[in-house]
Amino acid sequence: MSWEQYGSPGQGQGQGQGQGQGQGGYGYGGHGYGYGYGEQGQPYAPPQRYGPVQPYVQPQPYPRQHGEYGQHGEYGQYGQYGEYGQHGEYGGHRDHGQVEPPAESTAPLPPVRPEPDRGTGPGAAEPGSPPEPSPAGRPGGRDRYFDTLRAVALVRVVTYHTFGWAWAGLVLPSMGIMFGLAGTLMAKSLERPAPKVVRSRVRRLLPPFWFWGVFVVVAMLVHGWMPGWQIVYWIVPLGDPPGNAWGEQAWEILWYLRTYLWFVLVSPLLLRVFRLAPVPVLLASLIPIVVFQFAWQPPDDRFGTGLLDLATYLFCWVLGFAHRDGVLARLKPAAVVLLSLAALAYGGWYALAHQAEYGTYDLDDIPLAQAFWSAGFVTLLMYSKARLGVDFAGLARFPRLDRLVTVFNARAVTLYLWHELALILAVPLIDQFWNVPAFETYLPLNSQWFMFGVGWVLIAVFVLLCGWVEDVAARKRPRLLP
Repeated sequence: MSWEQYGSPGQGQGQGQGQGQGQGGYGYGGHGYGYGYGEQGQPYAPPQRYGPVQPYVQPQPYPRQHGEYGQHGEYGQYGQYGEYGQHGEYGGHRDHGQVEPPAESTAPLPPVRPEPDRGTGPGAAEPGSPPEPSPAGRPGGRDRYFDTLRAVALVRVVTYHTFGWAWAGLVLPSMGIMFGLAGTLMAKSLERPAPKVVRSRVRRLLPPFWFWGVFVVVAMLVHGWMPGWQIVYWIVPLGDPPGNAWGEQAWEILWYLRTYLWFVLVSPLLLRVFRLAPVPVLLASLIPIVVFQFAWQPPDDRFGTGLLDLATYLFCWVLGFAHRDGVLARLKPAAVVLLSLAALAYGGWYALAHQAEYGTYDLDDIPLAQAFWSAGFVTLLMYSKARLGVDFAGLARFPRLDRLVTVFNARAVTLYLWHELALILAVPLIDQFWNVPAFETYLPLNSQWFMFGVGWVLIAVFVLLCGWVEDVAARKRPRLLP
């Protein structure tokens, strides 16, 4: 049975799949502001050290294990054995222990704290960047608040793409959260030379994208796709990569990678502008989306779609700068709460009041509502951390859950890229279950929740099989799991 039977426009995905209305009306739903047609008629988607020891012995350096430290603020990697390193707000992999004194010495040496590995993925802290203070004054400790936010945001993405619930974005604007976290870590990394930071970000992003893209591009070619020169966007996604309708459900998520890449490129200049007048620039970052909604509509092409996405999430990215620079923590609670609630109210009202115009109140289809709702929601989340010191350190009391958060953050690029393929493949797999009488009798094959479960099993398989590419991109030793 071919995939055409499962991925046709506007239809359900085989057994157990509902009418997932999303971007452009395809598959499980997605980010969308409507489709035009790109070049050549292809469908187009709008992705320590202590005092000297007597007798003094020169301490031996702690051996670093993975060469250059990772980076990728969207997705980090975590420590082991109960003590965690720093990764901006997020930790990195580190092995613990003490440096052994030379044989001729009878005095023990103090423990030497190695500089932590910064993790992999977009937005991670760069090597050599100054360490963050440990939460709650615990040396080597780490705050799991942002890590947990990212993991929950990823779960929400997969849930939305399975069920297509229009209200999911109102409950948790996951993409706004991810852009806010990435902006925080980008500001931290830019304490180092900007060109090196940008090169490192791009290096961590592209190899996982290329690895994933090979499978998608080859599959589309086999199913009749005839690419033009626009295939260069499959090498560097500065614009939405082209494709055919058969593979649209897989490649329509690439708007996020494209938007993230552009934010990385403009961040050195954007951060300088922000530091000239932090609060005015933060507030003004909502102006572009208002202009695009009421004064000038961007063209329905790669350029226009890119501008619209940048404008939609610009506030969240700059809010990350404000958190990193301490600007957010210095603001008065009353002002922050009032303005955040006002943004939420306006975004929610606009979405509900314009259902007839957009055909839905789904924030992914209404850029202005998405921008204001995400601005208010993410501000409250980040202000809780900056002002109140909200900390999920207690997560360590639940080892399995803590480990799950670790894996989600360390393999977030892989999870994001491959989750749609997992959902696509879940459909024909479940369809084969109907041929087994016991499965047909005892399994809820018609339930989307069953497909959701099968999808997560396949996502886990993809993480095991493909997640090592993130280690290679970070110039680390490839591992099955972090």
